[in-house]
Amino acid sequence: MSSTSPEQVEVIPVRHPWRTVAAVVVGLALVMIVHQLITNPAFDWLFTLDAMRQVPVAKGFWLGVIMVTIGAMILGVVGGILLAIMRMSENKLLSGVAFAYAWFFRSIPRYVLLSILGAAGAFFPDGVGIGIPYDREIMALFGIDGTLRIATLDANRLFTGYLGAILGLAMSEAAYFSEIARSGIISVDKGQMEAATALGMTRGQAMRRIILPQAMRVIIPPMGNETIAMFKDTSLLIALPLAGEMLYQLRSIGTNYYKMIPVYMAASLYYLITTTILMIGQSWLEKRFGRGHAPLNYTGGDH
Repeated sequence: MSSTSPEQVEVIPVRHPWRTVAAVVVGLALVMIVHQLITNPAFDWLFTLDAMRQVPVAKGFWLGVIMVTIGAMILGVVGGILLAIMRMSENKLLSGVAFAYAWFFRSIPRYVLLSILGAAGAFFPDGVGIGIPYDREIMALFGIDGTLRIATLDANRLFTGYLGAILGLAMSEAAYFSEIARSGIISVDKGQMEAATALGMTRGQAMRRIILPQAMRVIIPPMGNETIAMFKDTSLLIALPLAGEMLYQLRSIGTNYYKMIPVYMAASLYYLITTTILMIGQSWLEKRFGRGHAPLNYTGGDH
């Protein structure tokens, strides 16, 4: 029985002809796309860059996109955490209200919600009062014709401005984030809460100091995705309509000059650049909050 040394064995790699065919097809498609972007006159890149540099467009980006995204996410995250805690409460009223809120706002498309909000002035013909609710009715019980309001805001201006934009998107985001937060809280072992309360912490302190920090490992990835989605959903603010928003300004320029494709490319470039930055930040946060759970890269060695 003869033996063959490893040097004499001829290794034939497994062939993948269809993989090569797929690569060729994809490569040709990429070449065609790049060729169209460069040579097609519909893509007027000089006009696109000029539109991006316009002051109303840049202002609309910072106020109507960035500021609204930050405001909506802050309110949405805080509201979502509160709803998640209510949903997990043993009180049937609190858990029922949290469930109904999430069901309602997850069922309504954001464009429809913003459209309703833009017409919400019809619900408040006398304006939105700031003060004690039902103040006039309370005063009437004592035979007094008066009000306890500090101020009255114009509902049409309120709901069609930046505050209305933040409020509308935040109400929707809170419903989605409540499920994300609840999943993160459930992922933490129940013994953590029991140990914290045994040390003398209240449930609120244990939630803030023990449970939520550990839950962030599960919450951060979907929260990053929700932030990116919220950033892109600011384009829906045209439903209010919010005239200061970036896409609104770009569409106005495109309509005036009959060049819609270049202005849509300008909006796409803004979204692409900012989304890339957000994805880098999301990746950094995921690594930071997942440090204690990442597998160790043990390289071994002599003892």
